[in-house]
Amino acid sequence: MKNYNSLAKIAFLTVLSIQLISCEDDDPTPVVAEISYSEHLKNITDNVIVETYTDLANKAGILLNEVTDFKANRTVSNYDEAKQAWRDSRAPWEQSEGFLFGPVDTDGVDPAIDAWPVNEVDLNNVLASSDVLNESYIESAIDEIKGFHTIEYLLWSVDGNKQLEDFTDREFDYLIAATENLKNRTQQLADAWTSSYANILKTAGNNSVFVSQKSALETLVAGLIAIADEVGTGKIEDPLNGNSGSADQTKEESRFSHNSKTDFSNNIKSISNIYNGTYFVDGKGLSDIIKVDNSDLDAEFNQALIDAIQAIDNIPGTFTTAIVSNRAQVTNAQNKVLAVLDLLESQIAPVIKKI
Repeated sequence: MKNYNSLAKIAFLTVLSIQLISCEDDDPTPVVAEISYSEHLKNITDNVIVETYTDLANKAGILLNEVTDFKANRTVSNYDEAKQAWRDSRAPWEQSEGFLFGPVDTDGVDPAIDAWPVNEVDLNNVLASSDVLNESYIESAIDEIKGFHTIEYLLWSVDGNKQLEDFTDREFDYLIAATENLKNRTQQLADAWTSSYANILKTAGNNSVFVSQKSALETLVAGLIAIADEVGTGKIEDPLNGNSGSADQTKEESRFSHNSKTDFSNNIKSISNIYNGTYFVDGKGLSDIIKVDNSDLDAEFNQALIDAIQAIDNIPGTFTTAIVSNRAQVTNAQNKVLAVLDLLESQIAPVIKKI
């Protein structure tokens, strides 16, 4: 009789051999490790969005200093410095319009600092009144008589050629109060991001706002689509063709200062900043995701951004005169912006959607 232990050992080895053969015959599906986009989201958050809002708040503070100096010392030099400070503070705001989500939306900062058009009738009525003009008054006022464009109106007036002697004491009071309010609101925005919302975007996939990193990336792309669409079909189209196919200069944003072309260029730069992960420093952005999937698309899109900015900058003279006298160049710039929009909608967004 064979030993029982030997029989048991034979049986065990037989079963083990069958299992091994079975495993070798199977075609197991390989486990694919989930790709992390934490570095992309961290750089976009910290080095693009937060830095842009911090720059905005700092420049709004400089603007307040300049208009305060202008009121105290009403010289042509101080007047010019105040106007330049407005342009300087406008730049980071326009470069933030590619990511108008989060506190800028939920806290109502966007309409409070960038309402357009200015309600000139209500503004002039306030200037003619005896109301005390301070920051609290501006904060409680309707959006259309505060923010960037109200300050612009006070500095340049409707026709853009306001002179030093045209200022009244009430206008100076309103200018100071409105600029202080702008400073406070932009600082509120910067603080909201640095204190909490930045962490929400960076920890996408681990919070209730962004259920996944993919959802955060899709939100970023949606913001880029929104500003490309606004520039191409709104900011350029409305003044270019808003009068039954002819120019309507009253629909031009930033027309008092003739800063419209710079606004548009900065809007496209806001797309480039998020896409390439760049503001003051260069880091990972959406480009680093796209180029892995399609390097040709990445190159094509970056060239489209360059083409759009160059076409806007190459519009002759002011936008106010160009929509009448150089309509072909304006249309060319518009088409370049719409090409950016088309690539975002038809090719960039689908790549992000499938990750």
